Amino acid sequence: MILRALLALIPALAAPAALAQPESPATVTVKPLRTTVTPGDRLPIAVVFDTAPGWHINTNDPVAPPELGGFVPFPTTISVTTPPGARALPTQWPTVQQVEVRFSGSPVQFGVFDGRAVAFIPLTIAQDAAPGTELSVEVKAEWQTCDDSICLMPDSLTRAVKLSVISLDQAAALPPPLADADFASFDPASYSRDPSAATAPRAAPPPASAGVRFQAFGWSFTIDPTGGVGLALLLLTAALGGFLLNLTPCVMPVIPLKIMGLSHAAGNPARCLYLGVMLSVGVVAFWMAIGLAIAFISGFTAISTLFRTPWFSLGVGVFIAAMAVGMLGLFSARLPQAVYLISPNHETARGSFLFGIMTAVLSTPCTAPFMGAAAAWAATQNPAITLATFAAIGAGMALPYLVLSARPQWVARFPRTGPASELVKQVMGLLMLAVAAFFLGVGSVALVPGLPAWAKGAHWWAIAGLVCAAALWLIIRTFQITRSLAARGTWTVVGGALAAAFVYIAVLLGIPDTSIPWRVYGGPPVAAGEPRPISPADLAALRDQPVALVIDFTADWCLNCKTLEQAVLRSKAVVAALNQSDVVPVKVDLTASDAAGWSLLKEYGAVGIPLLVIEGPGLREPFRSNAYTPGQVLDAVRGARGQTAARR
Repeated sequence: MILRALLALIPALAAPAALAQPESPATVTVKPLRTTVTPGDRLPIAVVFDTAPGWHINTNDPVAPPELGGFVPFPTTISVTTPPGARALPTQWPTVQQVEVRFSGSPVQFGVFDGRAVAFIPLTIAQDAAPGTELSVEVKAEWQTCDDSICLMPDSLTRAVKLSVISLDQAAALPPPLADADFASFDPASYSRDPSAATAPRAAPPPASAGVRFQAFGWSFTIDPTGGVGLALLLLTAALGGFLLNLTPCVMPVIPLKIMGLSHAAGNPARCLYLGVMLSVGVVAFWMAIGLAIAFISGFTAISTLFRTPWFSLGVGVFIAAMAVGMLGLFSARLPQAVYLISPNHETARGSFLFGIMTAVLSTPCTAPFMGAAAAWAATQNPAITLATFAAIGAGMALPYLVLSARPQWVARFPRTGPASELVKQVMGLLMLAVAAFFLGVGSVALVPGLPAWAKGAHWWAIAGLVCAAALWLIIRTFQITRSLAARGTWTVVGGALAAAFVYIAVLLGIPDTSIPWRVYGGPPVAAGEPRPISPADLAALRDQPVALVIDFTADWCLNCKTLEQAVLRSKAVVAALNQSDVVPVKVDLTASDAAGWSLLKEYGAVGIPLLVIEGPGLREPFRSNAYTPGQVLDAVRGARGQTAARR
């Protein structure tokens, strides 16, 4: 081995200038993405290594196979000297290629940089860089060129990259830089990583030892799931998230149905408990099925995966509509037995079990606080942990019904027969039709891409109409059933408030929002005046600009997304912030199964929505949240613009 190394040195010593000639087997080029920058700007500098066929250079961290004995390869290095006003982040290295070398006589695989390999130096410009000045960045590259049997003497190259600082107005007047294929592989996530973790993927899920962060509307905490106590705390938090699912708009409409079903058996405590247990088993069984799918089915990574298939929403909508019509007593022909088994009038174990499954299915468009973080973490764990976490979510959701069934006296006063009981069923039947309209609407929107914005929200008007019908029928029948002024007044107020609330929701969600200049990720607009499109390449380019990016991942079927958008993003202060000239709001619509935004969601290390991401030159790492407040959004936007550090 030593003899081979000495022989390799002879031609290099005899002709030291050979590597500088054009016929050298390796050449290096240093070039910036552009030569002008603005205060607070970001841009990469490319260091391009070109090796002739049959030649390669060592990587930045070469590892010699054991078969090569004591061979110590010379690593490729890039050092950067920056002036005041500029800062270089850790180098982004090219992909390692495997080649066959014969240094020891026998062929062996060795990881190298081969052909045209491009390394990137992510550069940031200070906010106080003065327009009219010039920044000189010195880049020094050192490398060693080898073929399959010998290595030449190490070589080096030093280049000064000159960057002219200009104002934002001057930059706006310049034409966009010409496309350069060498920069296509640059990952802008380098700017959002900790400098000590430059090789980590964008927003990768943290290891278990780093803890799982839970947050909800400004309150956050972290649980380390390592060890028995930590895992138990995490499972309890997941169960709390499952319990809170019962308070979401997805599940609340069917709570009276479940209470009414239990009230029929209130006179028989053992029977009531048995039916409650079966209902709870149905809830847990559904969530266990989701856990099994995530653990063992490739491509199934979250609950939201169900909605990537429009037929799921359409099927659920048809089934719920059939059940609702049955509750209203409108069947003139006998339907399949399964429809009648889940009727709240049926006191059967199978009917209660199916009712539990249906309750869990109804919760899928919503995500409760704490549940989303637990489910996202569980999706990255081994199958046993994944199943345990989703079982905890199901147990938390089922707990209230198990408690009610164990205390039949709590539901004994609920009307079981007579006009009041029939009114409950009729009103709940109309509300279930509204739920069916929601599922049918979002399924149709996903199935028929390219609909105008007004058509995408049309189903909300159908939902509001059905809710108004339920509220009106509640008021009319209450006046017919009872002469009590208190009862009449109470249910008139309840019905009126319910109708007004859903008409207001229809106005908000059924009419396109124009208060925020959204740009739609991954697709063209379908009509004049609708949000402008933004491509993945456009988004990557914006990350190199001194702007704050506000990226909202949403979908028509995600009720939590709609709630946050209306309550937070459309609040007066946030709307004003998102209309600033250096803020770019981007909407990523995941309604369709083939939406371009699914890959972007994965890049941020997320598996479900809602999700809001805010990034910019002033933030060391992106702000990410699935339950945020106006104050958090405003702080993050200010931080991304470099005005003040965002508060966490």
